[in-house]
Amino acid sequence: MIRSKAIFMGTPAFAVPCLEKLNEHCDIIAVITQPDRPKGRGQKLTASPVKECAVSIGLPVLQPEKIKTPEFEKILAELKPDLIVVVAFGQILSQKILDIPVLGCINVHASLLPRYRGAAPIHWAIVNGETVSGVTTMFMDAGLDTGDMILKTKTPISANMNTEELHDILMNAGANLLIETVKQLEAGTAKRIRQDDANSNYAPLLKKTTGAIDWSDSAQQIHNLVRGLNSWPGAYCNFQMKPFKIWQTAVSDQDFSNADYGVVVGFTKNGFCVATGSGFLEILELQAPNKKKMAAKDYIRGHGLQLGDQFE
Repeated sequence: MIRSKAIFMGTPAFAVPCLEKLNEHCDIIAVITQPDRPKGRGQKLTASPVKECAVSIGLPVLQPEKIKTPEFEKILAELKPDLIVVVAFGQILSQKILDIPVLGCINVHASLLPRYRGAAPIHWAIVNGETVSGVTTMFMDAGLDTGDMILKTKTPISANMNTEELHDILMNAGANLLIETVKQLEAGTAKRIRQDDANSNYAPLLKKTTGAIDWSDSAQQIHNLVRGLNSWPGAYCNFQMKPFKIWQTAVSDQDFSNADYGVVVGFTKNGFCVATGSGFLEILELQAPNKKKMAAKDYIRGHGLQLGDQFE
């Protein structure tokens, strides 16, 4: 059996299982990823997870600063790939690149399209309280995640699942869906399913300010924000004029006396409860400025938190 020649484009850890699976099924003639970037306190140049994976299995790596240049488009055309696979690459492809492979440019997207088009679909699905997510493979076009769909797989989102947990489930589900998609492309049986734009929404890039907690929101909304922004950028608020990050919460089923939102209203076995615009939120894990994450019950013991204290 002749193996298809493929170019793989991706950058973060989410794309690594797709690269590994594709390498088992196709001849990968090039891996395209973002240039090494400064990272950490020392700002040391660091390779992307996809580059690290590609190097470890001996695949050629290209790292253009910009992919939409005549020079790089020529390089890709001369490679003559049958297929280009894109998974969280981080750059927009030109129409010239989309037209190169005979089997098409295929994207693996971490949502059930047309829902959550854009850069942060996993985070926003949880922040918005969705109970199901998934992965979609699609033929790429010039739009932002607007191409014809090929296959989907669904994953339930449990009540306390955070983004990091859903990310790990979807990245492996996406790798399996990619191979099933490639097999259909090679067999000529892949179907094109048009997206219904009327049912679409957008999952924009996250900012640090996205994590600002508004205690006038409901306990469920704040809980969704906390788990949706775990592990980056994190939900936060002020306490005693200092910024605190809130890493783990639960919607309390206890009925405390009415209190202004943001006020500590009770203590539990594992933490403490804060009044919100609707209901009460149990704080289970938090992080004080310049400190490590800690269980809320340990923070209470060490810092003398009291009923009536105000989170802002």
